[in-house]
Amino acid sequence: MTRKHIRRPSNLIRSWITKFIIPALLSLLLIVAPALATEKSPVSIDGRLLFQVGNAEKFTARQRADLINFRLRQIVLSQEPVEVAIEEVNKSPIIIVNQQYLLTVTQADVVNNNTPQQQAETWTMQLDEVLQQAQKERSLDFIRNALLLSAGVLIMAFAVHKLLGWLWKRFREAVVQRLPPSPEESEVDSSSSTALNLLFNITLLAARIWVWVSVILYITNLLPFSRIWSYRLANQLIQTLTSPILILGQSQYSIIYLLVLILLLLGLMILAGAATNLLRTRILQFTGIDRGAQEAVAVITKYTIIIVGAIVLLQIWGLDLSSLTILASALGVGIGFGFQDIAKNFGSGVILLFERPIQVGDFVQVGEVEGTVERIGGRSTLLRTLDQISIIVPNSRFLEDKVINWSYKNPVSRLRIPVGVAYGSDINAVKKALLEAAQEQTAILPIPTPTIFFVGFGDSSLKFVLLVWTANPSQQYLVKSNLYFRIEELFRKYHIKIPFPQRDLHIRSGNSPLELSPELEAILREFSQKANDSKKDNNLF
Repeated sequence: MTRKHIRRPSNLIRSWITKFIIPALLSLLLIVAPALATEKSPVSIDGRLLFQVGNAEKFTARQRADLINFRLRQIVLSQEPVEVAIEEVNKSPIIIVNQQYLLTVTQADVVNNNTPQQQAETWTMQLDEVLQQAQKERSLDFIRNALLLSAGVLIMAFAVHKLLGWLWKRFREAVVQRLPPSPEESEVDSSSSTALNLLFNITLLAARIWVWVSVILYITNLLPFSRIWSYRLANQLIQTLTSPILILGQSQYSIIYLLVLILLLLGLMILAGAATNLLRTRILQFTGIDRGAQEAVAVITKYTIIIVGAIVLLQIWGLDLSSLTILASALGVGIGFGFQDIAKNFGSGVILLFERPIQVGDFVQVGEVEGTVERIGGRSTLLRTLDQISIIVPNSRFLEDKVINWSYKNPVSRLRIPVGVAYGSDINAVKKALLEAAQEQTAILPIPTPTIFFVGFGDSSLKFVLLVWTANPSQQYLVKSNLYFRIEELFRKYHIKIPFPQRDLHIRSGNSPLELSPELEAILREFSQKANDSKKDNNLF
């Protein structure tokens, strides 16, 4: 009776740590650790680093490493039993593998203050173990198990890829809920919310890239044929990420340095947005100042935090701002030519915040756009129309075009209601009806009192103008509509007629200078009769 081998949980955990966690950590270390400059060259078997050798009297470290790697590759492919030994020639230890010379350990090869003999003994044990492992990894059983393990790792990688997206989404929702609320940010995307989304997207992308790079490195490390490419890929990644790509003054910056700096700047923008919202909702609302002044203080505070924080962050990071003089000059030229509209709108926004011809909450009209100012940003201003449509207007238009601000300093505005009545109407009844309609509207102010002007005689009507006052100019169209409805009802009540344009056509009988045919005379008489009938019906109405 055979016993089935059952793997203990401790062994299973140890296996997972050995196969997954340690390779992942090593791959992360290979990606983010800076490459150390050295005069030694590596010796490896199937991409597995063994040790590094230095220069000899007649050979460079590179030449020695290439020769040793070639001999080790021949030993592995021979599939002969491995036998590693140490011999001493001229007081120098020599490593012999399968009765063949491999290398002489010199003082340039030792590490950790070892003697050449001690270093040779250490390398002998490593060579014996790694060579036997390399021969074992070329068996069919090992290759089959490695392929099955690779498939399982890929399935786990897909699951982790999806799990990271779900976790990042939940974490972002939790962070957004903890941020101080802002009425403006709940309706439009502000710079802080954009920076927050960008930061989460970048970190999610970085986490997923790390997962897949770790999986690829782990899978390629399973087989001896692909481990060489994995080793080269890791070295290339190290060299790419740690090599300087930007030199400013005496400072050199690699891709990792720049990525970390970008993440810190995004975090600064998020912090500035959160601090501004906290200032707006928790402090400025209780100061008693108007909404426009609150918005101006909040925007100035936000940009001040971003500018000062960026300068401090760059100084702490070791970036000499004086080295950016040429870059700033080029940027100034670019702003002057390619970004002149952006610079103009930004300067206009600063003027609007300090001069305050318009403020948040004002009802304004610029060109054909009419609405309430919801937000004054660095580049544009958000207007909310009466149809509840958000319109983004460049700040420069408020300084270049004619702007009507119904709420400037005093929101009380006068509305003109033109009315025409038919000739022969009782003008006292007209005046009474108009005053009664105005006094019934709650949106119309009792002081100043509504006023009626008789402005003239028209072609078909007597012209009047009703002047009323309201403290809510954004509701002027609703006030006018309600007034017109009520005026029409009162005119019917007081039997006041509203005229319409009309023309009378008189055809005189008798001889005319032109003689008309009988058919044309009949048509004209019929047209005249229809016109008279239509006039009688209108008079009855």
